[in-house]
Amino acid sequence: MMRYDLAVCIGRFEPVHTGHMAVFSRALREAHDILILIGSADAPRTVRNPWTFAEREVMIRAALGDDAARVTIRPLVDHLYNDTAWIAGVQAHVSALGLAGAPGIALVGHRKDASSAYLDAFPQWRLVEADPIQMQSATELRRHLFAGDAGAMRLIEAAVPPPVFGMLDAFRATEAFAALRAEFEHLARYRAAWANAPYAPTFVTADAVVVHSGHVLLVQRKAQPGRGLWALPGGFVQQEESVRDAAIRELREETRLKLPVPVLKGSEKAHAVFDHPDRSLRGRTITHAFHFDFPSGPLPAVRGGDDADRARWVPVADAMRMRGLLFEDHFFILEHFLGAA
Repeated sequence: MMRYDLAVCIGRFEPVHTGHMAVFSRALREAHDILILIGSADAPRTVRNPWTFAEREVMIRAALGDDAARVTIRPLVDHLYNDTAWIAGVQAHVSALGLAGAPGIALVGHRKDASSAYLDAFPQWRLVEADPIQMQSATELRRHLFAGDAGAMRLIEAAVPPPVFGMLDAFRATEAFAALRAEFEHLARYRAAWANAPYAPTFVTADAVVVHSGHVLLVQRKAQPGRGLWALPGGFVQQEESVRDAAIRELREETRLKLPVPVLKGSEKAHAVFDHPDRSLRGRTITHAFHFDFPSGPLPAVRGGDDADRARWVPVADAMRMRGLLFEDHFFILEHFLGAA
């Protein structure tokens, strides 16, 4: 006998593997209906998030077979620096099913590491912990996929449902895979350069959020990681400069913005530190972001320079719809200073 009206399962499923299937199976045994929320649904393709929401939905439905008829799958967007907004997003999806106040709701998952902390964020629902399966993590499966090491596909085949393996194998022939593999190799070389450091390095960067007459200044990245994505002007802090000076230097180098330094400093409206441990694939990277605000006037000329292919003024409303096109956590930095979309 099923104990619950609804079971909720949350994950990134990058890719769907047998551990996820164990969670789905437990949910199907416990509840009449299943809601699967696919996290990072809005993220651009990276080696950490290689597949779109639609691709992961197809993986899940193919793996579930006939059981997919009982399953609702929805995208769950990230809120990297606002846990309450993320929790509200989960609650909103349940509310949309008309069951938010029902007593028969279960949250199904299993504890593996710090990423499982979300299981304690919904005390109004009964927590059902699925039995963990001994297997390599999704992180390791992605590493094998992109590294292409000996026996990688045999290892992956043993860890994912057959329909998912077929999709992953086909994915290797796409341009998206080739671009991600280039990014993977770049990041491997980057980390190798620091492998002999006496302790794990922490990098410090500075970014500029320049808002002028309802537009925000963005640059398109020329190099890996994140080649082709849009970003805030910024970069690494040099030994002899402050973080504020670094933000202004990088801004001028990457956009050729001709506003004098005193004018920029006089227009600073706010400053904040963004330090999520997973904000950068390059390693532990803490950035200081500076918001420079010019309420009105004609937009100054800009053009790409240094590490930027292009620079352009983007209407703020448009920028807040570019979640899947922005580098690292830059959307969330914009969200912090400019408000949610």
